[in-house]
Amino acid sequence: MVQIIAGVKGEGKTKRMLDHVHEAVKTANGNIVYLDKSSQNMHELDNKVRLINVSEYPIQNSDQFVGFICGICSQDYDLEEMYLDGFLKIAKLEGKDVAPVLDQLNHISEQFHVNMVLSISMSKDALPETMKAQVI
Repeated sequence: MVQIIAGVKGEGKTKRMLDHVHEAVKTANGNIVYLDKSSQNMHELDNKVRLINVSEYPIQNSDQFVGFICGICSQDYDLEEMYLDGFLKIAKLEGKDVAPVLDQLNHISEQFHVNMVLSISMSKDALPETMKAQVI
């Protein structure tokens, strides 16, 4: 399942996501991965959560990003939760149509049984209709 935390810049999306991660750590049986554009939130995360600084990898477009996500899923059969903070930025989707990539992530999530939570810097009203049902 893919869930979305939507809101404009400064609305506290990262705080909500970190709260969600802290709750997930309490009940997770598998591994949790947190993808971000920097290592800034490293000290906010429980040591059971693996932080991946996406900016350290040569990802240039959304197709490469989806491949990166598949690589993470393929190397960790115990992966249960994946958090993607600053989704538009790390997926190279700023100013682009998000729907095709979200469709791919929904498929990956179902196929590999990995829950994904994305923070997206846009208001819920600005999201495509197909995405609004996934907002938490």
